[in-house]
Amino acid sequence: MPTKPPAYHITHKIRQTRRISRKSIAFLFLLAGSALVALTALLFAWMADFALETNAELVQKYPWFAWVALPFGLPLIVWITRRFAPYTSGSGIPQVLASLALPYGANKTRLIRLRETLLKIPLTFLAMCAGASVGREGPSVQVGAAVMSAWGAWCKKHGFAFRGMQENDLIAAGAAGGLAAAFNAPLAGVIFAIEELGREVMLRWERQILLGVLAAGFIQVAIQGNNPYFSGFSGGALDNMLGWVLGCGLACGIAGGLFGRTLYLGATAFAPAKWREHIRRHPLITAALIGILLAAIGTLYQGKTYGTGYHEAAQALRGIHEAPAGLAVAKWFSTVLSYWAGTPGGIFTPSLTIGAVLGERIAVLTGLAQGTHVLVLLCMAAFLAGATQSPLTSAVVVMEMTGGQNLLFWLLIACIFASQVSRQFSPAPSTTPQAHASNDRWNKADRSEA
Repeated sequence: MPTKPPAYHITHKIRQTRRISRKSIAFLFLLAGSALVALTALLFAWMADFALETNAELVQKYPWFAWVALPFGLPLIVWITRRFAPYTSGSGIPQVLASLALPYGANKTRLIRLRETLLKIPLTFLAMCAGASVGREGPSVQVGAAVMSAWGAWCKKHGFAFRGMQENDLIAAGAAGGLAAAFNAPLAGVIFAIEELGREVMLRWERQILLGVLAAGFIQVAIQGNNPYFSGFSGGALDNMLGWVLGCGLACGIAGGLFGRTLYLGATAFAPAKWREHIRRHPLITAALIGILLAAIGTLYQGKTYGTGYHEAAQALRGIHEAPAGLAVAKWFSTVLSYWAGTPGGIFTPSLTIGAVLGERIAVLTGLAQGTHVLVLLCMAAFLAGATQSPLTSAVVVMEMTGGQNLLFWLLIACIFASQVSRQFSPAPSTTPQAHASNDRWNKADRSEA
């Protein structure tokens, strides 16, 4: 067999080096996009924390603040949203799922255009300042998708990278990276990408997508440190753990299913027939009336229903919080009303708070003396699973957020059971485009294509 000349080997090595170099450059651009997603999520987190602290201080100092901020602030936010960024209302996850389902073309990314989507950050900030029961994690998903999609389009236009990646790949990487960075939970971002983003469309799970998701989460960890979102939890399995898991899963599956169904149907489904057209035609008046209801609920519960409810959930996990009777129901209604108002804002963290307070109430009703915080953990994951019908994401995200790795097995059982129970009450998860399409803020063309 003839030996190949040395020149051939040199040429082959040069080609290999060039191939490796191109791959390295493409990976560096992917890391740059993930860094942009993580830094945007970090800015969003800082703004959200500032908004929550500001609202708490103002409500405590001026008891009348909520009665002004909510009835007047929500209509203003809704007007800005409808006028300048109509696709930023709600959590943002339905818009991302709809974008993934839209056919490739000029309108593929119209639901996540960067300029409009970035307005979701200040609008959610204003909603939190006013006292709406919203979170930032769902919005971080939409913003992350918009940032990575825009970055990929720019890189493709100038021939730098991503030539072999489809638009869906970039959207999925940015969306899941936004969740990973928002929760400081890289693994949860990967699970979310696989379970939630791939629910209704086929995605090519290339290594680049998963690396982009993990990179966004790890960059956030590198900046903020490897600290759980809810710190201070420490607990193990209880006696008769399976019974507690199934009981919490049943209660949270029912509550979460009704929660998702209520969001799915919208305000008009529960209003008298003669009011429904008025609600559709006068969204600003509707938002003002919802603001009055939110202020009344918040006043009754001393401001505990405003914002995400992070402090209530965090204290419940440490076993140092005593929730007043009915707080879970009040937070449930406050979150639904905030969603109905049409303001940008997510449901993830409010859902975790509802589950936490519900877990406390179950412990009180059953007379559990030790281990209340374990029921809190189970119900946080189970209610989120009931609301989103994404059991794997819910279990893993709560595990990473709390550092409850030793209870992951029980979290998975509770979430799977709650998700199955939820399906008996809600025809679709609260995060799907079909659920969001019941809202009149989406026009008919978008609904039909998504």
